[in-house]
Amino acid sequence: MKELRLSIYLLLAIIVLSCKGNSIKTAEIKGQRIAIDEKIEANAEIEEFIQPFKQHLNKTLDSTLAYNPRAMVKSDGDLNTAIGNLMADVVMEQAGPVFKSRTGNEIDMVLLNHGGIRSGLNKGNISTRSAYALMPFENEIVVAELSGEKIKEMLTYLERAKTAHPVSGIQIEMDQDYKVTSSKINGEEIDEDKTYFVATSDYLQQGGDNMSFFKDPIELYEVDYKLRNAIIDYFKKVDTLKVDKDNRFIRK
Repeated sequence: MKELRLSIYLLLAIIVLSCKGNSIKTAEIKGQRIAIDEKIEANAEIEEFIQPFKQHLNKTLDSTLAYNPRAMVKSDGDLNTAIGNLMADVVMEQAGPVFKSRTGNEIDMVLLNHGGIRSGLNKGNISTRSAYALMPFENEIVVAELSGEKIKEMLTYLERAKTAHPVSGIQIEMDQDYKVTSSKINGEEIDEDKTYFVATSDYLQQGGDNMSFFKDPIELYEVDYKLRNAIIDYFKKVDTLKVDKDNRFIRK
C-alpha cells in the first residue's frame, strides 16, 4: 500500500513538472450575427420541393369560414370589447357541451386575458388564417372549479387590472374608480359558500398574467380542446359574426 502511494505521488510530481514548461492559452471564440431576412437568397431546390405543400397550406388557411360585418379590435372598449366578448362566448359555446358530456356540469363563466388577443378581425371574409392571427398560441381550454372566495379574489384582480379581460357568463359593474359594485354569475349574486366552474386557458390557470387565483383549484378539468380550434369550429358553423359590446363588464 505504501509503495502504491509513493507511485501516485511520483506520477503527480512528473505531471506538475511537465506542465511548468508549457504555457496554457485560453481559446478565443468569435461570433458573428447573421440576419435572416430578404437578403438571403432562397435555395431553388428547397423552394421547388416545398411549393406544393405551401400552395396546399395557403389554400387551407385562406378558405373563407364566415363573414365579419365590421372590423373588431381589442382597444374599442373600456372594460369589454366586441372581439373579447366573441372569444369568451366562443369558449362558452364550444367547450360547454364537451365539459357537460364528460362531467354532467355546466360551465358557469369564462375568463380570458386581454393580452391573449393577438390580432383584430378585419371587416369581410374570415378564414382559418384569421383564427391563427387571433390566437397563434397552442393554449388549451381548461375548466377550474373555484370557490366563491376565489371568485372574489378574481374580482379584486380585475379591479387592479382595469383592463378589458374577456368574460362570459358573469356580469360585473364597477364605479368610476374601478371598484366592483355588483357581480353576478348566471344572474345570481356570487355566494362564497358555492363553487363555480370557470373556463379559461391552461396558460392563465397556471398563473399567467399573475392570475394566481386560478392556482390550486378544487378540481381541474381538461377539455382537450385548443382555444384556436374552438374559434375555427365556431367560425365554421356561423355564417355571419354578430358580436357587440354589451353590459357584461361595465363601469358606471
